[in-house]
Amino acid sequence: MTEKVWDKEIEVPEKWIQFVDDKVSTELPQGSQIEGIFPHGASYWTRTAEIKTRQADGSTLSFFLKVTQNEVGKAMVSGEHLSMKTLYDTLPDAVPKPIAWGTYASDPSIHFFLCSFVDMTDDLPDIQPFTAKVAELHKKGLSPTGKYGFWVPTLQGTIPQYTTWTDSWEEFFTNSIKRVMDVEEASQGLDPEMKELCEATINKVCPRLLRPLETGGRKIEPRLIHGDIWDGNTATLAETGAPVIFDATCIYAHNELELAPWRPTRHKMTKPYVRAYFRHYPVSAPEEDQDDRNALYCLRWDMNCSALYKGNLRWRNICLDTMRALVAKYPDGYEGWVTEKGEEPVLRSWNKPGSPTEYPYRDSKRMEEEPIALTTK
Repeated sequence: MTEKVWDKEIEVPEKWIQFVDDKVSTELPQGSQIEGIFPHGASYWTRTAEIKTRQADGSTLSFFLKVTQNEVGKAMVSGEHLSMKTLYDTLPDAVPKPIAWGTYASDPSIHFFLCSFVDMTDDLPDIQPFTAKVAELHKKGLSPTGKYGFWVPTLQGTIPQYTTWTDSWEEFFTNSIKRVMDVEEASQGLDPEMKELCEATINKVCPRLLRPLETGGRKIEPRLIHGDIWDGNTATLAETGAPVIFDATCIYAHNELELAPWRPTRHKMTKPYVRAYFRHYPVSAPEEDQDDRNALYCLRWDMNCSALYKGNLRWRNICLDTMRALVAKYPDGYEGWVTEKGEEPVLRSWNKPGSPTEYPYRDSKRMEEEPIALTTK
């Protein structure tokens, strides 16, 4: 029996996909005659539909419409549009073509994302072509700024990701997971063990697993990632059988972050996809840390899930198990590792002896007093 994780009605009223708003119409190809709009797909936070049209040459052509509301919804569709455009510019054969995002003419609180309609099946893509395509995205998608981040906030569900341009992957990811930890606590409440483990993860596990990627002659580069590739956001093209990805929440990141959703056994795409991916893209050094890096990256993903589903502690319990294991394995953090390896330690500004931590944990009371802003710029 599948556990029900969401028992709320979609907040966006269905009426907003029962007609084609004038603003949406203006984004369709010139001469389009609308033949109908029909609910299509499923989402916890949006309404989605297929718009069927007849073109000036007499051919039929469909479009996919996603509708949101309020400021969070506006950030969702604006971030998705730029994400999908960036993906399409990099790998046009693997994503629907984004067309526009905007605000309904009939109601300024309703926002939309419009893209080409893709006829696809619910079948998982074949593992080798799919992982080869993901690796191709990462190889081609080098950060134009040379930094980690993205131009606008992109949202995982309704939660903004950390996207501030940052030189160091360790600093970027630590800020990113810390933000998710803050939001998760605000959603699920304060738990003393959770708080202690989060602090140890930030101050011990993150430096231990991430600093070696960028020191000792080792190097990684920020790569474009989709940001949320799991079996719910990928499918197979009905006509060709080729893989297609959608619902992107892009950032320029360590490419291995993309593999986080392939770790949980609850998903259909699991560790065999990780192993297949590394046939097309090399494991980052230190190679022996790869699986634990994957666990750390998946922790951020699970923590975000916990934040989204208030009152459901399933993901919090998963996060607790992950952090217990990582903290127990790396009690001495980065310092213990460099001592063992005989490398010269590299100190970051927030880890220098005598300096306060750069990443203090924020408790629920502080979250209420200093809520995380929707934008990060």
